[in-house]
Amino acid sequence: MQLEKTLTNPYAHDYQLLIKHILNAPIYCDPNQEIVYRGEKRFTYATFKKRVHKLAHMLTSMGVKAGDTVAVMDYDSHRYLECYFAIPMLGAVLHTINIRLAPEQILYTIDHAEDDVILTHTDFLPVLEQIKGRLDVENFIVLSDDEKIPPTSLHVKGEYEELLAKESDFFDFPDFSENTRATTFYTTGTTGLPKGVYFTHRQLVLHTLGVLSTLGSAPKQGSFHQDDVYMPITPMFHVHAWGLPYVATMLGVKQVYPGRYMPDVLLELIDKEKVTFSHCVPTIMHMLFNSPKINDVNLKGWKVIIGGAALPKAMCKEALKKGIDMFTGYGMSETCPILSLAQLTPEMLELDDEQQSDIRIKTGRPMGLVEMHVVDETMKSLPRDGISTGEIVVRSPWLTQGYFKDQKNSEILWHGGYLHTGDMANVDAKGYIKITDRVKDIIKVGGEWVSSLELEDIINQHPHIREVAVIGVEDDRWGERPLALVVVDANKSVNEKELLIHAKEFIKKGIMARESMLLKIKFVEKIDKTSVGKIDKKELRKQYAH
Repeated sequence: MQLEKTLTNPYAHDYQLLIKHILNAPIYCDPNQEIVYRGEKRFTYATFKKRVHKLAHMLTSMGVKAGDTVAVMDYDSHRYLECYFAIPMLGAVLHTINIRLAPEQILYTIDHAEDDVILTHTDFLPVLEQIKGRLDVENFIVLSDDEKIPPTSLHVKGEYEELLAKESDFFDFPDFSENTRATTFYTTGTTGLPKGVYFTHRQLVLHTLGVLSTLGSAPKQGSFHQDDVYMPITPMFHVHAWGLPYVATMLGVKQVYPGRYMPDVLLELIDKEKVTFSHCVPTIMHMLFNSPKINDVNLKGWKVIIGGAALPKAMCKEALKKGIDMFTGYGMSETCPILSLAQLTPEMLELDDEQQSDIRIKTGRPMGLVEMHVVDETMKSLPRDGISTGEIVVRSPWLTQGYFKDQKNSEILWHGGYLHTGDMANVDAKGYIKITDRVKDIIKVGGEWVSSLELEDIINQHPHIREVAVIGVEDDRWGERPLALVVVDANKSVNEKELLIHAKEFIKKGIMARESMLLKIKFVEKIDKTSVGKIDKKELRKQYAH
């Protein structure tokens, strides 16, 4: 069969999907809308555009050019948002440094990413000074909330605001290929050294459009639209804050950046700035729910995407009682990240909180342009029966092509032409996917698989449990058995027998396998977290191996 030839017009403009184009609509339509930092500083979108242009001049005056890498160490701020645009718009690469890593890991990522310039908040100067003798970076810019530079032995070019003020507010950003690398960051979710994940302008723009179309077209629940007020509670160094700052900017909504996360400050900003849309991991929501100020703030109508870890059903039910529209979003560092959202159909909104929670805590349904399958070991798609369990594999135009300078792990990631998530799941007849566990976290008890996530969810539903992590530990008879590490609410008392009776009720209902009754309970004061707030099961397995 003869294929039709591609028609081209030499006079037509070859429009590339570049991050700079995301700014067009809000600057044209909503130039007076606000961008707020900690409730203390306010900028219009028109001013934001000028600051982006000034930042471009500042960086080029230091010799930054296309292909160079500029790193940022900051809390969630207006400055970070400016870097999200100015750096890739130059054709340079934005490296968002994970500020929660150990100094040695930070050194490794700076060296591996080949950073040329580092913009750092004053809080992180001591970390950089600790490793400066091994840093191959000469230019540092200080980000200071009081616009002052504390004493430092680093070669500092100046303070951000001081340098910005000297520059012109117009920069002629070039056109270039949409396949130019725009961002790099490092994921510590797997074993070994942090792995570099990278994304192009095309991927980031398509992800922005995909998320916007899914959230923007929601009729009643799980929506994000131009009347919303946006505040991220996901670090901007982590997967572009799930890509939502780009979505919010393209929409032209009011944006609120909270700086360092402190529960009382977050609640105050939600109340004062009338925030209606956010996203965070469960641990942050735990912090907010446990704040003494939680009952002083009206959270009705606040929409929150929970990701990074499973949304506990007990948390979801508590949120619904407070009028919060809480639902799951799913993705990985390698997927830009959002792949699916647990949005409800109109008829599902007629269900009670118990039934709604069962849907909201699922992984959800894939967004447009996302091809997700639950497959067995031979890569065969499993039935949509809500029972058959396999690994989630995915294709989409915004998935990373691999790990930066790591061919071996890139090939493993994309084995068979699909990106392998490492998440075990099932899918029901309506297309809702439910993760049952990570491949590496599922527990094999006497030859039967037991889901650590499902056990965590059951224990979390006890009214006096603050947090729980379930891991597999070695057992001479059963091979493995589940161990639950439990944090009890302050001023509450729970014993092991009571929790086992609680879990047994779910087993009687057929919700959990009988092997779950081999569960052991250990009460702890806290549970180790990774640098992005996820439960660190790799570290927990080391601590409680026997």
